[in-house]
Amino acid sequence: MQIDGSVAAVFGGASGLGEATARKLAAGGAKVLVADLAAERAAAIADEIGGAWVACDVTDDGSVEDAIAAAGELGDLRIAVDCAGIGTPTKLVRKGKPTPLEDFAKVLAVNLLGTINVLRCAAAAMVATEPVADGDRGVCVATASIAAFEGQIGQVAYAASKAGVAGLTLPVARELADRAVRVVSIAPGLFDTPMLAGLPAPARESLGTSVPYPARLGDPSEYAALVEHIVLNTMINGETIRLDGALRMAPR
Repeated sequence: MQIDGSVAAVFGGASGLGEATARKLAAGGAKVLVADLAAERAAAIADEIGGAWVACDVTDDGSVEDAIAAAGELGDLRIAVDCAGIGTPTKLVRKGKPTPLEDFAKVLAVNLLGTINVLRCAAAAMVATEPVADGDRGVCVATASIAAFEGQIGQVAYAASKAGVAGLTLPVARELADRAVRVVSIAPGLFDTPMLAGLPAPARESLGTSVPYPARLGDPSEYAALVEHIVLNTMINGETIRLDGALRMAPR
């Protein structure tokens, strides 16, 4: 699958991993739709990269359907990347009482159901297209997390949601294989994104030094570079790829 001349939709494309991905794909010659709840920021990025934008809530079926339709106005959708997610801390018990169920439901809705929502709409658009020169119809990239494998205390909903993303990757790839649509997930470690931006500098530095090598926070451009490679390398399919500098998370 070539990036140059392809149409890409990046969900959560107004910041962090998504913004870096939108910029990387646009630099490679793709027509990029930036889809994000932060409409003003999405519009600004789209203007900078010569793309299009829509306000989009990945938990809403109609919102994602409209976003995919907007991408289709640019041409045949070939690349869909979902970076939309939240990391609200959750424990089962707070101050001796059960944590309200809605706290878990919100994280699961955005991270897991939101991923499924993007995949179902993007895949439907891709299977309706004619294959490109290498036989691909399209590629979908979802965002898991190393928390899927080593979730920390306070990450009940986040770890469960990201484990769900990792778990669905192979069955969805198998389902779409005969339609020549690939599905891959990336499981980032500690990256310098808005999720960590609110932490004090010493805390951010401490997190960075916990990574075996390189001993720093990952840069969103490194996530984007992996997306680029996934798109270009047709043999990568049905896999969740860790991008974490060999980090294995401790309980806390």
